Amino acid sequence: MIDLSTEYLGLTLRTPLVASASPLSHELDSIRRLEDAGASAVVLYSLFEEQLRQESVLLEHNLAAGTESFAESLTYFPRQEEFHTGPEGYLEHIRKTKAAVDIPVIASLNGASLGGWADYAHRIEQAGANALECNIYFLPTNPAMSCAQVEDIYVDILREVKLAVKIPVAVKLSPYFSNMAFMAQRLDETGANGLVLFNRFYQPDIDLETLELRPNVLLSTPQDLRLPLTWIGILYGRVKADLAATSGIHQAEDVIKMLLVGAKVTMMCSILLREGHDHIRLVERLVEQWLADHEYESVRQLQGSMSQIRSADPAAFERAQYMRAVKGIQYLRLDDPSWRYLRED
Repeated sequence: MIDLSTEYLGLTLRTPLVASASPLSHELDSIRRLEDAGASAVVLYSLFEEQLRQESVLLEHNLAAGTESFAESLTYFPRQEEFHTGPEGYLEHIRKTKAAVDIPVIASLNGASLGGWADYAHRIEQAGANALECNIYFLPTNPAMSCAQVEDIYVDILREVKLAVKIPVAVKLSPYFSNMAFMAQRLDETGANGLVLFNRFYQPDIDLETLELRPNVLLSTPQDLRLPLTWIGILYGRVKADLAATSGIHQAEDVIKMLLVGAKVTMMCSILLREGHDHIRLVERLVEQWLADHEYESVRQLQGSMSQIRSADPAAFERAQYMRAVKGIQYLRLDDPSWRYLRED
């Protein structure tokens, strides 16, 4: 019997297959289906910082409406601080989800400034979430902002959240740092229990008929796993935080590769939107079969065995491997089957 269990954020999970934040976590029935299909945990859809700010502004407007005309109304209108502003529906969704499923429930906060992170992190903890994922979506566009200032935003948000809650906190990162290893180390030292690699930034498209920017959310492909695979392999054994792989996790082969370089869990989203909840069951069966065929007894035996720190060829994760790859292309013929795969990548 193969032991597929893993530890992530202090939680013992049945398998490393986690349902990432997506529309599939909006409805209780869908979350139950994820659990039935074999998801070992679910990350709920994100609560956005903009939602908190907009609802706060709306409440302020409604409370103050008419007070400029009737001075006496100021004596009986409630003050904003007496109200619980923000999307209470998200907190209620956490409570209902916890009551509906047995798997761990990881909440998600998405923002880019300090704002109300601490307050809502605390309320999320009170609602019963097993852990919190801070999805810090910050794309700096100010040329006067230094890389150190950008990094400080992430660290300050994490520090604020960690002071507010006792549940484990993971940080979902983008790869766009001048030194990803240094940034990971800073977050690790600040108390991150997990690092989720990587966030995929929204990139707008242009509608050529209306000449307007329009949203264009692209689902991941298996080729997207190369970047998190590289960095998880480099960071494994160098930070205490658990490493979670996301982006490009589609098939059993993708899961196994991520485990080999050191991921504690692999998070799936795009493939579940394409193939449906039951795809998790197929991936689990194939992962278990691969482990059996290669005489592994557990997932933990596999984890990190091909990370940089354990590799016989550490340079394979760095520039030397790039040089080998570029030189290899020079000797490919256009009719070589390998060239077809390179073009598809």
